[in-house]
Amino acid sequence: MKVTNRSLHRDIAYFYVGLLIAFSFSGIILNHRQDWYPMNYTYDSKEVSLTLPATEVEITKEYLVDATKDFEATYDGHRIRNGSLRVYFKGNGILDMKLDEDKGILEFKRKVPFIGQTMYLHKTTNNFWIWYSDIFGAAMIVIAVTGMLIPAGKKGFKKRGWKLALLGLLFPLLFLILFP
Repeated sequence: MKVTNRSLHRDIAYFYVGLLIAFSFSGIILNHRQDWYPMNYTYDSKEVSLTLPATEVEITKEYLVDATKDFEATYDGHRIRNGSLRVYFKGNGILDMKLDEDKGILEFKRKVPFIGQTMYLHKTTNNFWIWYSDIFGAAMIVIAVTGMLIPAGKKGFKKRGWKLALLGLLFPLLFLILFP
């Protein structure tokens, strides 16, 4: 079997077509995450009462475990930032409240089917996935280069392809220069 630019380009593209679609789809959604958070959605929400201690240092894990034991959720962690408390519960529960108020909103969330999983591909730090993604990136370079080298008559890379490639490079460069 003879390996050509065309066959190499085609076979690598066939192998990665699923990942190309998943990354492209989830990348578009991530571009709009300020409008809609694609990882999960709220399926239950309720107002809860919680009297907080007078000082932030008194808001400890032990205090929150005891104070939230009737919330139908198990404490998993918390953070205090900019005058607000966020308590995380196992099973995707989150309580948000202001430190100077005694009421907050307890939300329970679920992953958006398929979309939530594809977002995980962009965010994971699993070593196997990082290596696989690096190989995928290298394969995309091979697809790009072999695509440019496929002989294609009067509309090939030497005739007009280089103009489109230059234009394609120009947009990200302008973006990086104009909007650092």
